[in-house]
Amino acid sequence: MKIAMWSGPRNLSTAMMYAFAARGDCAVWDEPFYAAYLRQTVIDHPMRDQIIAAHESDPAKVAATCIGEIPQAQSLFYQKHMTLHMIPQFDRQFMRDLTNVFLIRHPARVVASYAKKREGPTLMDIGFVQQAELFDQVADWMGEAPLVIDSADLRADPYAALNNLCDALGILFIKNMLHWPAGPKPYDGVWGPHWYGAVHRSTGFEDPEGPLPDLPSGYQSIVDQALPYYKKLAAFKM
Repeated sequence: MKIAMWSGPRNLSTAMMYAFAARGDCAVWDEPFYAAYLRQTVIDHPMRDQIIAAHESDPAKVAATCIGEIPQAQSLFYQKHMTLHMIPQFDRQFMRDLTNVFLIRHPARVVASYAKKREGPTLMDIGFVQQAELFDQVADWMGEAPLVIDSADLRADPYAALNNLCDALGILFIKNMLHWPAGPKPYDGVWGPHWYGAVHRSTGFEDPEGPLPDLPSGYQSIVDQALPYYKKLAAFKM
């Protein structure tokens, strides 16, 4: 099985990738289209040149690998995708050959976390608009809503959330998914040192989060714009 997990940044997406990697039967791929996205756009991201140099930047080649033979002779292939990377120039037909799942997080938490790593985010930087578009496209292909999982449920009860996800995917839940070793991982993208500090210090999903963060008015306006897209997908969460 090839699982494509679609989220925006700062959605617990790296922790989820670590959980699947910890299974022992699953190859993982960290943000396959990141280099291609940067190469096709003028956006200035941290470590832009290093990312393009270190990773495949031809979107057709990336897509072919996504649906090709599963690496390392494993039975599962987990792909951590960022919704904002799937720009209109990229052919999405490869997604038809994947099991597409959508990972969501309240936009106030996303913006608060993102702004600590890259100042001045825009609505398009955090991926909610793109996530809703991809969700609709996959739902149209399938004739039903694809799976949606909320990061708040992961934090509240990782065992139950992962068990439910595995059951919905038709795969065995493995308790190893609840823990991973601290530190960088060999499958991290080259951008890991900039973005993954907190998850590198972790050995599992953190405790439930408290109240939503207070944000400056400029950031709050982004949250207000993103909220309808989040709520749209949240209506379908497991």
